[in-house]
Parts: sequence; structure tokens; C-alpha cells
Amino acid sequence: MSTETPAPIRALSVLPARREDVELHTGDGLTLVGELALPLDRPPAATLVTLHPLPTHGGFMDSHVLRKAAWRLPALADIAVLRFNTRGTSSPRGRSQGEFDGGVGEHFDVVAAMEYAEFHDLPNRWLVGWSFGTELALMHGADPSIEGAVLLSPPLHRATDEHLAAWDAFGKPLVVLVPELDDYLRPDEARRRFAAVRQAEVIGVEGARHLWVGEAAVRRVLDEIVQHVLPGHPPLPDTWDGPVESADSDDETR
Repeated sequence: MSTETPAPIRALSVLPARREDVELHTGDGLTLVGELALPLDRPPAATLVTLHPLPTHGGFMDSHVLRKAAWRLPALADIAVLRFNTRGTSSPRGRSQGEFDGGVGEHFDVVAAMEYAEFHDLPNRWLVGWSFGTELALMHGADPSIEGAVLLSPPLHRATDEHLAAWDAFGKPLVVLVPELDDYLRPDEARRRFAAVRQAEVIGVEGARHLWVGEAAVRRVLDEIVQHVLPGHPPLPDTWDGPVESADSDDETR
């Protein structure tokens, strides 16, 4: 038994995991760069295939909520986290081939990520999209290989009623986290729009904004993801009794 006092999990805390650089190969011939974070010494209980915010406005695989999911969830909930840069997007991991295509060519990117997770036998696969990533999930993610999707701050700019109807017919869970103070779509309007998807659960998050800035907002997002992906899982702890590293920096504005 450890005699050390558990350390608080802070914004820059990086908990133990197996982290592997990966490449995804699209049906139209591009190579996308990414990372897979796995539990350190046991198989994952579930998998998040993450889709980042708009790259033309600073979104990439390291956007802070997705990065913190990869830093924490393999250790805290036995969840594997796959992050990658969509076509034409750069991050410290590198630049994915191709050019931004406004959500159209990105269809191949989403398929490549889902196929990677399926081919590598990653279990209980869920899409997690944030902002532009929610559009990709709604437009291209209704695939039998996934169990459902979690949407963070959906703007519903590119995704149309046709895409919502397709998700309704798909029938798998759609969890929609909508900040009370979102810049694009707020809870009441989101409930009206997502009423087209009978299985959609729209959750308004008091005090939150589109970018989920602040540790309280991040904890709420990660708790909601875990509770839906692994029903019955206890709330995530805010301390860690074990080795922990600290990241150099974390930009919470994207």
C-alpha cells in the first residue's frame, strides 16, 4: 500500500499510459498522423475515436479537452483514446497529408479512424467530436462499428436535417453536451434541433462556454463521457496515487 498522499490531478497532469504514434490511411490515398493512448498494463474497456475542432481556427488533435482525455482516461477509466489530425492539419505530432476540405473529404478521415480502431480490436468504440468534430461525426460517423457518439459544443453549421434523420434511423446513442453560454448553439435551441434524433440526449452545461475553458468544465466533460461510455463507472477521482508527469503547457483556447 502506498504511504504517499495522493496527488491532485491538475490541468497539466499526465497520468501513466501506453502512448503510441500511429498513422491512418484514407481511402483516397492520404496518410494522417495521430496517437493512441492505452491503459498501461491491461486491455481497454472502451475506446474513444476523437474528432477535433475546426483546423482553420486552431483546432487539432491536441485541442485541450481531447488532449486531457488522452492524459487521464486510460489510467482513470481503462479507456483507450485515439486522436489524429484530419487532412491538412498540423500539430507537434506532425502534419496530416492533404488539405482542409470543409467536412467533405474528411469523410475519408473519419472512416480511416473507425477502421483503424476496428482493425486493432479496440473494444466498445465511441466517437467523440468537438465543434467541427461534431459535424464530422454527424455527417460521416453513423457506422455499425461504433456504439454511439458524444458531441461537444455542436454548431450544426454543416450537419443538416438530413444527417440528423440518418442518425435517428441509425438508432445508436447520441449524447450532446451543450454549453449554456455557447457562441453558436445553446441548450434550448439544441433540444429543438436534436428532437429529430429520438435517441439523442441533450445535456445543457451551466456556466460552460464553447471552448470548455477551465478545469471544472473539462472534468464535467470527461465525467459525462465516461458515464455514457461505461455506465455504472464511478465518478472520476480528482487525485492520483501513483506516478504522474506534468506537461509543459496547455492552450485552453482551442
